[in-house]
Amino acid sequence: MRSPFLVFTLASIVAAPVSGACPDGSSVPTRVDFIGMPPPVTAAEKADVYTRATMRMTCSDGVSSEHPLVYRSIFATTDRVGDSVVGGLWNAAGEPITDRDGPLASDSPDGTSLMQIEGLVVPGSSGNPLAMVTQFEYRGLPPNDGISSGSFWSKLPAAMGLTLLDQDKETGLLAAKAYRTIDFSDVKGGWIHCGSTLSAWNTHVGSEEYEPDAKVRGGGNKAEGSDDKTDIASFSREYFGDPDTANPYHYGLVPEVSVAPDGSAAVVKHYAPGRYAREMLMLAEDDRTAIGGDDGKNTGLFMFVADRAGDLSAGTLYAAKVTAAGDADGDRFNLDWVRLGHAADAEIKALVDAGIRFTDIFDVAESDPGDPSYTKVVTYTGNEWLKLKQSGKFDTEKAAAFLETRRYAALMGATTEFSKMEYIAYNKADKTFYIVISRVEAGMADDLGDLRMARNDGGMILEMPTARARRDVGGSPVESDFVGVGLAPIPELVGGWLGKDVTDAEGNACSQDKICGPDNIVYVDSIRTLLIGEDTGRRNNNYLWAFNLDTRALSRILSVPMAAEVTGLTVPDYNGHAYIMANFQHPGDDDIKDYTGADKAEVLRQIDDKWGQRKKAAIGYIGTADGALPRLPSGD
Repeated sequence: MRSPFLVFTLASIVAAPVSGACPDGSSVPTRVDFIGMPPPVTAAEKADVYTRATMRMTCSDGVSSEHPLVYRSIFATTDRVGDSVVGGLWNAAGEPITDRDGPLASDSPDGTSLMQIEGLVVPGSSGNPLAMVTQFEYRGLPPNDGISSGSFWSKLPAAMGLTLLDQDKETGLLAAKAYRTIDFSDVKGGWIHCGSTLSAWNTHVGSEEYEPDAKVRGGGNKAEGSDDKTDIASFSREYFGDPDTANPYHYGLVPEVSVAPDGSAAVVKHYAPGRYAREMLMLAEDDRTAIGGDDGKNTGLFMFVADRAGDLSAGTLYAAKVTAAGDADGDRFNLDWVRLGHAADAEIKALVDAGIRFTDIFDVAESDPGDPSYTKVVTYTGNEWLKLKQSGKFDTEKAAAFLETRRYAALMGATTEFSKMEYIAYNKADKTFYIVISRVEAGMADDLGDLRMARNDGGMILEMPTARARRDVGGSPVESDFVGVGLAPIPELVGGWLGKDVTDAEGNACSQDKICGPDNIVYVDSIRTLLIGEDTGRRNNNYLWAFNLDTRALSRILSVPMAAEVTGLTVPDYNGHAYIMANFQHPGDDDIKDYTGADKAEVLRQIDDKWGQRKKAAIGYIGTADGALPRLPSGD
């Protein structure tokens, strides 16, 4: 087992920037290495987003150049671009939601897609026109209305914004020329938009995390052990003007945004990939096979195989069944897949439009009814005894599979014991998915069921190799060449949790030199590197790491303000300029309550000063002192 390590090279960090990767034009970039930076020390560093890391690029002639990295903010939430507020929240009538300070904006930018649209017109652009779709997951801060207090997570509608950008032809610098909130009124509004990916067909494939519990929304009891803390009544009041309007089956879906050359955006929500606490959906190279991460505790791992490449509107949905692979350390598992069903968006939407409710799909008890026709399931929505209804009015099997996906998966014998499953990445060369577990807890670490792992509040990253010609547990072929066959942690990417009730002098419960609470992840094929963004309260500052699969080097390349989360990771490369897109959320969250450093008051003061009393969170990218990153290796 290799140990993760950091490379700190002061000479590299202060080296002068080199213009261009291979400036003589006779060679091409072939390799990229990251030289990491130390953790923040001063109050100013702990309150800021910054990098002092270096990217070393090697060209085909063997010449290397070193590029000190710089974080560049395009803008921050609450900023104005023209008359539009970045991250602004809107209701169904197309009106901004306001408080005493004016229009409300999210403090939590997340999934981001930088897009090149053929024929795109950007007003005032003198360079290359680009578009950027940014998700705003929620607003955590309460409105300044004289009444509200505490966290406002899930109480307000989520949002997505479309930015039209000018890319400087020489430097690659990005400048926002126009911004608007994307209209979600035709799809009943947006709900907790978390991770995203840019599809191969150039659309933004988003997410709606933590689907509201339709049983409780319909008047049923919240089950013992439920992890659902959402407030759909508040969402409904703020979005529709009525706490009773919102239908839970309109949320927890897959929003897909397309951008037209005239700068307009269109949204659809897909029902066919299922409804669960989806962190994101990641597709293999066939543009058909998608793996979905299911956040929260006691969740599942899901696979969707679309009928046609580049079309998420119809396909077959599966849930993973996990079995131990027999290793002595107990952390390697085999995967089989339970077929949940096949459907098209239109079929499931028709069920919702017809008024289907949870009570039309399941009979449910919160304690053992003593009836063998009921099956006990333990999921994100708690401990329940379920029985599928037999109804002439609705196809209850199809409704259960696509509207109550996790509950139905558990009923069908799939594993619903995962905890805090976050972003997912895909490695085309190795045909391997990477699955982020932010914390190993609850069903993963309770010594019961299919998953029996040691608790680790620092989380881990699992690799999932794929294979073709696989059959589901019922014996039918799975029509995909990219079916997951196993799960195992990457040794260097196991969290550095210090143990229960153990912290260092500043309250950190994780090592500074290992990952802790991984959340965002993206794999860059051309440089064989995983980029990993953190979201944890077990360490005071969260970081962005680069992990090279070949050298096994783990390098810290970005630090965000204390208690903020690294989000929005993606690595686009357009017109000879590359970017590590990276945002952060909720700086100073919860008054950095776990921090015990002597400079705590000063850190809080600087966070408030730098980030607009914590209302501002940056949307930006890692580049160089000259602008963008140089063009990356082609990966061919």
